[in-house]
Amino acid sequence: MRNPWPLDRPSRIDRAAERRESTDLAACDAIVVRDGRVLTADGRLVELAPDAQPPASLRIYLGRDGDRDLVALVPEDPGFGTDPDGIGGERLRGLRDLLAGFWDRGAQGERDHELASTAVAIANWHASHPRCALCGEPTVPTSGGWVRRCDRDEREHYPRTDPAIIVAITDPVDRLLIAHAAAWSPRRFSHLAGYVEPGETFEQAVHREVAEESSLTLSSVEYLGSQPWPFPASVMVAFRAVTEDTEALDLDMDEVSEARFVTREELAELVASGEVILAPKGSVARRMLEDWFGGVLPEPRPDATIDV
Repeated sequence: MRNPWPLDRPSRIDRAAERRESTDLAACDAIVVRDGRVLTADGRLVELAPDAQPPASLRIYLGRDGDRDLVALVPEDPGFGTDPDGIGGERLRGLRDLLAGFWDRGAQGERDHELASTAVAIANWHASHPRCALCGEPTVPTSGGWVRRCDRDEREHYPRTDPAIIVAITDPVDRLLIAHAAAWSPRRFSHLAGYVEPGETFEQAVHREVAEESSLTLSSVEYLGSQPWPFPASVMVAFRAVTEDTEALDLDMDEVSEARFVTREELAELVASGEVILAPKGSVARRMLEDWFGGVLPEPRPDATIDV
């Protein structure tokens, strides 16, 4: 895919796994995270020095940024950073709301995206896995927050990531399929997507999900890239594919309630008029759309009516 964030290079942040157990987490600069939100000011991550940090219920080692160790900090106070007036201009904001701003800031935005995605994903895991899956006893964080240990049965539990596929489907004349999920707000459209099931390859999941949701068969399935998607614990694995028989389109009406094939000119007009609302900038879905489109999609016209 054409995009300013190459998908095949190393992370900008060194996760430095060998330092997770030896680093004093209370002495590190911290990114504040809670309930899928991170502390920001003007769309940028706020990094608090040790003497400026609130009391923490959890600290998680994120890695090395140059010569600094960074942690994610979950504050004890559930109200920290939620005041609409902010904390000196700072406020906890949802990761989805920050994607476009990260995308527009180049290398610095890429770095912030990495840190925020990791912080949200691992904090979500801690929040949803407080007890041992085997015996039910409470577990305690170890290894810099990357493991939870059950003292009763001496088992270690590790964070999980659930892979999901997303696929840009074109027809023989290069029209793109856009689809509306039944659970989404009105006029939101994207690609077909779904979770990978046990025993499947990513490519098999692509074929199955598309068949289940649209009855289409695919050819030329090609891997594009991936993106962490901690909502709450996924990685989106992107593909493009071709369907030869658009007449076979038959929606399940359970997960997908509307879909259509569009030309580039049609999609541009649908977006400009406000009839279609696309995935946010910075998402892998938006990258796939603009890769097919051949550039940046237009913004809605001033007279467009958008009800989200």
